[in-house]
Amino acid sequence: MNTTLAVTANTQQYINLEDKYGAHNYHPLPVVLKRGQGVFLYDVDDKRYYDFLSGYSAVNQGHCHPKIVATLIEQAQKLTLTSRAFHSNLLGEYEKYITTYFGYDKVLPMNTGVEAVETAIKLCRKWAYQVKGIAANEAKIIVCDGNFHGRTINVISFSSDPTAKNNFGPFTAGYTSIQHNDLHALEKALQDKNVAAFLFEPIQGEAGVVVPDAGYFKGIRNLCDEYNVLMVADEIQSGLARTGKMLACDHEDVRPDILILGKALSGGMLPVSAVLCDDEIMMTIKPGEHGSTYGGNPLACAVATTALQVLKDENLSANAEAMGNLLRSELKKINSPFVSIVRGMGLLNAIVIKHKNPDAAWELCLILKENSLLAKPTHGDKIRFAPPLIINKEQVMECVSIIAKSLQQLNNI
Repeated sequence: MNTTLAVTANTQQYINLEDKYGAHNYHPLPVVLKRGQGVFLYDVDDKRYYDFLSGYSAVNQGHCHPKIVATLIEQAQKLTLTSRAFHSNLLGEYEKYITTYFGYDKVLPMNTGVEAVETAIKLCRKWAYQVKGIAANEAKIIVCDGNFHGRTINVISFSSDPTAKNNFGPFTAGYTSIQHNDLHALEKALQDKNVAAFLFEPIQGEAGVVVPDAGYFKGIRNLCDEYNVLMVADEIQSGLARTGKMLACDHEDVRPDILILGKALSGGMLPVSAVLCDDEIMMTIKPGEHGSTYGGNPLACAVATTALQVLKDENLSANAEAMGNLLRSELKKINSPFVSIVRGMGLLNAIVIKHKNPDAAWELCLILKENSLLAKPTHGDKIRFAPPLIINKEQVMECVSIIAKSLQQLNNI
């Protein structure tokens, strides 16, 4: 690492506490945050930053959105948890709201994103045996190379990232991995009669915001229909207005058989996720076969309803589309020798760094931090740019100026 950062004693004391008492399973930037509002974050020394990560797209509505905060406080003073041993007055209302919102028969509410992925996988297997008629324990699910669906043992079993898998075996069987954005590879894999589902991210976020070719989503839909296989879209990061449509699949008017949501479903307030599908799939699971103590809790139901309503009321899909187009256009105008690719959809974007220093993306993020913009590298040479969807034109232009200035400073490392 070449960039020398002046970290205040105040900041360092918080970092030291984490280092001493917390597991070392993350490598964060050396910034300690204490407050967020809209598109901004503030550190313990009261320095203000533009947030260009948005909690990995969990705060699409902006930090501490007042309507969502108000809902959180109001419901927290009434009832927060019943478990699913009893009914609550909010669960059915929330289930009706979200299924109507996205056009599905049923929802199964969970908490974290990976819990929703695991839920979707269980639904796929139940459907495979009870509806499609695959022999017991023979069902297979097709996934994509470069995927990121979470970090449970089952989910990393079909990861292609060595860091995610090293020394965590043995792994779970039942998965076939193919190249992302390759319909020919998908059709070849679908020749196996034991395939139950194709699980994919419409845009691979952790892989560096890999946007597939036009027609990919429609091609998946057509192939899944032809071979009687479930189309399962993990829209945890790409969904909820992030890409300029409510769902990334909406760009091609495609409806997945199973839709997985999380992150911005709560506007960053608490972990809330959901799996949506129709009765033929959802009703294969019976009482006692799957569940969660916190899934569908009253606090989550209230917060998620407001978070979804904010997306519509503030027309954040349209703003994401317009501001994303502006951001990519202006980033390309910088014409830096250190940026080989600018890509994205809506406000889910990334640049690919080309530099003699293999740590240049990390170094650039340190420089960006000094210049009051927070972003994080992914997979070495890629930096994701994904601000809250409430960002305006003037703020985008100021951020582009910060990025341009920071790229010039990269000359010095």
